[in-house]
Amino acid sequence: MSLWQPWSLRELVDDLAAGRTTAAAARARAEDRSARTEPEVSAWVEPVRAPAPTTGPLAGVPFGVKDIIDVAGHPTRCGSRLRADSAPATADAAIVRAWRDAGVDVIGKTVTTEFAFFAPGPTRNPAAPEHTPGGSSSGSAAAVAAGQVPLAIGSQTAASVTRPAAFCGVASLVMTHGRFPVDGVVGLSPSLDSHGFYAAGVRDLALAWHALTGETPRRAAPPRVLLWGAEPFDVSDAMREAVETARTRLTAAGAVVEPFPEEKLVAEVTAAHPVVMAYEAARERAAELDQSARLSEPLRNLLHTGAATSETDYAGARSTVEQARTRVAALFATYDVVLGPAALGAAPRGIDATGDPVLSRAWQALGLPAATVPGLRDTDGLPLGIQAVGPARGESALLAHGDWIESALTTPDDTEGAHR
Repeated sequence: MSLWQPWSLRELVDDLAAGRTTAAAARARAEDRSARTEPEVSAWVEPVRAPAPTTGPLAGVPFGVKDIIDVAGHPTRCGSRLRADSAPATADAAIVRAWRDAGVDVIGKTVTTEFAFFAPGPTRNPAAPEHTPGGSSSGSAAAVAAGQVPLAIGSQTAASVTRPAAFCGVASLVMTHGRFPVDGVVGLSPSLDSHGFYAAGVRDLALAWHALTGETPRRAAPPRVLLWGAEPFDVSDAMREAVETARTRLTAAGAVVEPFPEEKLVAEVTAAHPVVMAYEAARERAAELDQSARLSEPLRNLLHTGAATSETDYAGARSTVEQARTRVAALFATYDVVLGPAALGAAPRGIDATGDPVLSRAWQALGLPAATVPGLRDTDGLPLGIQAVGPARGESALLAHGDWIESALTTPDDTEGAHR
């Protein structure tokens, strides 16, 4: 039995609308697939048995929620022994309410790294079980990659949605910072924390986005692309080849592809990101800092580093980000997306670490929406995700361009198909 078997959200919604299946049957399929794959995948913390909504464009769609996000009647344990005895949440987080309004059927809470930082949980990568699924939204990404659910939500402070999608071979969207409230979410860094979600492909993301917001990502003309090579970073040969493949296929399909002109600027913002993150985390998680001896070493070190960071250094890092924001925003007056590697390479072997988040740090610091586009793999068959970054609050256009890009990547010899 293959563990990697993403479940198309679009196909499920079509089947529900046509009466070819029912909400009860969809939940039964999710539960059956989870029962058969969960011993190897370990994506879930606990099931949710609340009645499913019966209205909304996603009525009957099984849905997973990362366990730093409140679901009424269930504890939010954040992957930490400090929260092992937490009382059940009294209300859904604002983002869960929004998805429920769209009709989703919340079937469970998914595994997170401790307080959405680096210490991994037990989750394995359905695309390569001996390799990390990434973090921190590991359970949500793995649940979608394994076909346990067609839709699941996570959060991103550095690369916590993008990296798991890239490693597990599925699509993801990180929303513009502040696009939805974070009430009911156990955050880490207020100026960085953003919502995100996973589905099998970009077209599935677009359907979900429309259901959530009412916005329609309409299929776009060939995009104007700035290709970001992440030159200063230790990108693997396989990933560099994947980016070159993307350039070749997109150009052949009609896209305008030009080199990204702000490599040095992105490197500067990348260096500023962890300063901002540590400083804010030490204050956001002050209660946990007081019990740091009971935390995992990575989180303990982050909080102590943040507590020792001066206001001057923090202000300097924030200034770097703000100055870069203006320069990067100006690029989107001419170009549609910045396209580049979503991770340094394929998922590293082992599940004791979650991989390096460096290639998402800058885009997250800038608060921009980012879509992970699946479809490429290395010579060993491991997924190599590409990330497309768009302008602030430009999720609909980004998903339209991402859909086009995904088609071009997966049908390189069918230009007409890439425009369908």
